[in-house]
Amino acid sequence: MNALSPDRSAPFYRPVAQEVALFEAAYANGLPLLLKGPTGCGKTRFVEHMAARLGRPLYTVACHDDLSAADLIGRYLLRGGATEWVDGPLTRAVREGAICYLDEVIEARKDVTVVLHPLTDNRRTLMIDRTGEELVAPPGFMLVASYNPGYQNILKRLKPSTRQRFLSITFGFPDATTEVAVVARESGLDATRVAPLVRLAGHIRALSGMDLEEGVSTRLLIYAASLIAGGMPIERALQAAVVEPLTDEPDVAQALRDVIASVYG
Repeated sequence: MNALSPDRSAPFYRPVAQEVALFEAAYANGLPLLLKGPTGCGKTRFVEHMAARLGRPLYTVACHDDLSAADLIGRYLLRGGATEWVDGPLTRAVREGAICYLDEVIEARKDVTVVLHPLTDNRRTLMIDRTGEELVAPPGFMLVASYNPGYQNILKRLKPSTRQRFLSITFGFPDATTEVAVVARESGLDATRVAPLVRLAGHIRALSGMDLEEGVSTRLLIYAASLIAGGMPIERALQAAVVEPLTDEPDVAQALRDVIASVYG
């Protein structure tokens, strides 16, 4: 969990559609926003960019199996022999009128969604049962959540009663021209050398019948480009940043290396 303060210089983000305008409209109207898309396609960077663009503090929570409502709201802790209440990140965001971003919200425990519901309708309230407080979110507060629909299963699924409380944006990987520009800027590798990486990503994403949960992400392309820009041989960089992160299966790894060889010769 971490908080970012507003900054005049927004983290770099290259819009691909109308997502910036939709985020601004959601913020202006006090509406929650849900970001859907594959791993590493820019959802978190987009939220960081928009928080800075709007001049709002940002609290980011990486959700996981053990994340409970108490982790978000807060709890009593023993400090110096005395018991005192300590706000969680969601409570701090509500008090400060900040943006709270729940990354991969589907991974959190079910009691988390119960806490979120009053914040995602016209009430915009957060009830702190332990202290008896009921906080009303100020105009600057915004709740943003994300998840990867590709990882949903029967045990982990965002219920319609929760999903329909949010405006939603579906994220995908950018077009080749945009992805080349993003990877080049983030890695420092020349665009002419980034272009084959993006072409490789397109081939891998188009593969069917392979044991890959997802194709290579823009994030992994940036990692690979950064290694190459630092002088690492292409084959070694792609093994570390593409092949190994995507699979543990020897036959799939070999198939990926064959795709790499077809692109790089």
